[in-house]
Amino acid sequence: MPELKPLSALDSLFLWGERPNTMMHVAGLLIFAPPEGADITYLRDLVDEALANRDVKVPWNRKLQSTGLVPTPFRSWVTDDELDLDYHVRRSALPSPGGERELGVLVSRLHSNALDMSRPPWEMHFIEGLEGGRFAIYVKIHHSLVDGYSAMKLLVASLSITAEEMDKPLFFSIGLPPRRRRTPTDAGAGLLAGVGQLAGEIASHTGSAATLGRRIAGPLLPFTKVRPELASGIRAPYCILNGRIGRNRRFATQQYSLDVLKRIGKTQDATLNDVFISIVGGGLRSFLTELDELPRKSLVAFLPVNVRAKDDGGGGNAIGAILAKVGSDIADPVERLAAVSASTAAAKHQLEGMSRQAILAYSAYLMAPTGFQALGALAGIGAGMPTNFNLCLSNVPGPADPLYLRGSRLEASYPVSIPIHSMALNITMQSYAGTVGLGFVGCRDTIPHLQRLAVATGESLTALAVAAGVEPMVGDAH
Repeated sequence: MPELKPLSALDSLFLWGERPNTMMHVAGLLIFAPPEGADITYLRDLVDEALANRDVKVPWNRKLQSTGLVPTPFRSWVTDDELDLDYHVRRSALPSPGGERELGVLVSRLHSNALDMSRPPWEMHFIEGLEGGRFAIYVKIHHSLVDGYSAMKLLVASLSITAEEMDKPLFFSIGLPPRRRRTPTDAGAGLLAGVGQLAGEIASHTGSAATLGRRIAGPLLPFTKVRPELASGIRAPYCILNGRIGRNRRFATQQYSLDVLKRIGKTQDATLNDVFISIVGGGLRSFLTELDELPRKSLVAFLPVNVRAKDDGGGGNAIGAILAKVGSDIADPVERLAAVSASTAAAKHQLEGMSRQAILAYSAYLMAPTGFQALGALAGIGAGMPTNFNLCLSNVPGPADPLYLRGSRLEASYPVSIPIHSMALNITMQSYAGTVGLGFVGCRDTIPHLQRLAVATGESLTALAVAAGVEPMVGDAH
């Protein structure tokens, strides 16, 4: 009898989200420079080593229990006793000249393909042929297995801090810690729970119904003037990002100096995340103006919030949410950053004093209208439905020191996330060794020329740095 592990409510949501054209997998693109004097067979040997390692740990050896022809979110994880590692670990080559454009085209194609949910839901692609003898690794994992926090824990655990260390296991040979036993409170915090039950959970952690009312007044009652700077979901303007998506994806990247973003934040009394949101807002302003699609009101971003303790070992998902304006309605870069800072501060204030469970419950309550937004996009009537938010922006802190894989130095790390119906654009920033890498993921049909948005975001950073009196050191767009 195979071992069964029931799905959590949040896992069920991510799996139920696997609807037509919506694929709930996340990925990472890692670019490496091989060690000096590496043999011509270096990458082939690395792939052979990966395939020879049959020590696959939990959860990478788990698949969904088959339930026949009827799709359902209420399934269990079961150990795959016949795991085919050759299916999960693959090797690809870029066409000459092997530049960033060719890599982006390949990653766009790989990210457009759904994971086979009859197998453990992950893939690892070794990609050779990059200019300068470099290579890349693209790892795709279903979001029910990990969130950004867990993914970063895995990255650090599977790479070395020195070029000489050669025996670190690959990620699928590193087990994730078991999730703690769910309590009734945790179950109520799942995004599939009813709104009334969620409200009760929040109230139980914030002290009283009156406190609950004050906390949800800003986000859910748009006609109140309690917190005008707080981005209310149904105040978000409808735009082209909120339509129905197709199955094909487009991927673009940017890499910036972390020090530049921090110095901008210091001069303007803003957080690193505020600077990130602001430069994206400026990039979207230019990009949508070029398409003649810029709304008069600011776009609103959905911002995932990690609610784990600092010593949490990772595994599964523990994600809250806030909403914030991106300042796309403001031309001046410094004024835009100030508006973003005010919006995020107000949103984070809502979470002050809440427990982890209460934040999860509050986030679900806040995001409750999103289902109607997605249904409107699927039905082709998105412009006639209330719009909760326009895009997703995530900030994942990464390792501060350089990392290595079998002597190869990790040069850049780019997140590759999830667009969904009514949210055709997802941008994630990840810090690493003095840089930040931005991964832009969008629906190929809904968002034409995604590369132009990446370039416009770099230009937005340059404009903000100049206006703030900071010397810009903007990396090239890829």
